[in-house]
Amino acid sequence: MARADILVGIEVGTSKVCAVVGEAGREGTMRILGVGLAPSRGVRKGEIVDLAIATECVHDALADAETNSDAEIASVSVAVSGSHIRSFNSRGAIPIPADRFEIDEEDVHEVAVKAREINIPTENHFLHSIIQHYFVDGQEGVLNPVGMMGRKLEADFHIIHGVKTRLQNTLRCIKENGIEIDEIVVNSLASAQAVLDQHQKDLGAVVIDMGGGVTDYIVYENGVVRHSGVLAVGGDHISNDISLGLRIPLTRAEKLKVEEGSTRLGVGTPGEMIVLKNDAGFSGKEVEREMLNTIIHARVRENFELIKKQIEQEIPPHALGAGVMLTGGCSLLRGIKDVAESVFDLPVHLARDADVSGPKSVLNNPQYSTAIGLIKFAQALRAEEEDPGLIGSVMQKLGGMFRRR
Repeated sequence: MARADILVGIEVGTSKVCAVVGEAGREGTMRILGVGLAPSRGVRKGEIVDLAIATECVHDALADAETNSDAEIASVSVAVSGSHIRSFNSRGAIPIPADRFEIDEEDVHEVAVKAREINIPTENHFLHSIIQHYFVDGQEGVLNPVGMMGRKLEADFHIIHGVKTRLQNTLRCIKENGIEIDEIVVNSLASAQAVLDQHQKDLGAVVIDMGGGVTDYIVYENGVVRHSGVLAVGGDHISNDISLGLRIPLTRAEKLKVEEGSTRLGVGTPGEMIVLKNDAGFSGKEVEREMLNTIIHARVRENFELIKKQIEQEIPPHALGAGVMLTGGCSLLRGIKDVAESVFDLPVHLARDADVSGPKSVLNNPQYSTAIGLIKFAQALRAEEEDPGLIGSVMQKLGGMFRRR
C-alpha cells in the first residue's frame, strides 16, 4: 500500500523520463528515497508524438523508481511543457457588497476568477493562476486580505495556459499505467521550486531549465512570478547543428557534444583535432575542436539572447539581484555559465537543489531539478490544504481539468 507521506514527481522529457520519490517530513523537510530513469521515446520538443511508446517509457521509469525507493507508487505530480504554453499578467477587481465591509475567502476566490476573464484560444485551458499582489482600497503590499475592511479588492495574477489536448496526451501516458494524477505543473515553475529559495525570489531571479527539446524559463521579481515562457529549442538542436555542420551522424554528434563539446571559444590548441573512431555505418573522421565549440557556442548564445529579449520586455535587469540560475541537462555543457554571464550581464549560477536531503548524486544533478521541484510543489499545496485559512498563497490553482479529484 502506498504511504501518505510519499510524494512522487515525474517529468516526461524529450531525452529522458525521470521519476523522483520523496518522503515528506515534519516542518516541511523532504528526503529523496530514490529515482527512476528511462530513455525517452515518443516525445518531441516536450510533447507526446507516439502515445504507446511514451507510455512504455513512463512505465519503465516508474518501475525503476519503485525498485530504487522501495516504495509503491499510486499517484504522481507531473510536469508539462511545450511551445504551446503561454502566459500573461492580469488584474482582477471586485467591489465589496454594501451590506458589509469585511473581505472574506469568497471575495478572494471571486477576484481570482475576474483576473482570468480574458479571452484565450478556445482550445486552451488554464494551468495556473499565481497570485502576485493584493490591493485593498488602493493599499499596496497586502499579503492576506481576508478579514480586512474595505470597499474594493484588487489582485494581480500571473496566468499560464496551454492547449488542452496536447496537455492531456502527457497525462494519458501516466494514467495508462494505472497511476493517478495529483498535480499538473509547468516545468519552469517546478524547477524554480527546487533551485530557488525565498530570499532569491525576493531579490529577483531567472530560472532557465534547458532540456533536450525545449528550454523553459521563469522570472521572479520582489518574490512573485512576473514572467514565464517556453522556447522550442534545447540540447537536441545543438546536436543537430553539430551533425549538419560537421557532417556526422546525429548519434555521433550527441556523443561528441557530451564528451568533448564546450561553449568556450579560443581555449584549445590552434588546429587541434578530435578523432572519431570507426563505427558501424560510420568510417570515422577527424573534426576540429574549435569548429565543434563554435557550433555549440552559437546555438547556446542565440537561445540566451532570445530569452533575454523576452525578459527585458517585462522586467528591468536591475530588478534581478539574484541573477540567473541554470538547470536542466544542457546546463552541464562546459563553459555555459560564461556564455550566460556575457549575454545577461548578471550573476549566473549552476543551480543545485536546496532544502532537500538524499543522495548527492541526485541533488547535484540538474537533470532531476524539475522532478524534485514537483514533489516540493505538491508538499507546499498539501500544507495549504491542512491550513485552509492560508489565503496569501504563492499558488492558487484554477481550472477543472487540473484539479485533484
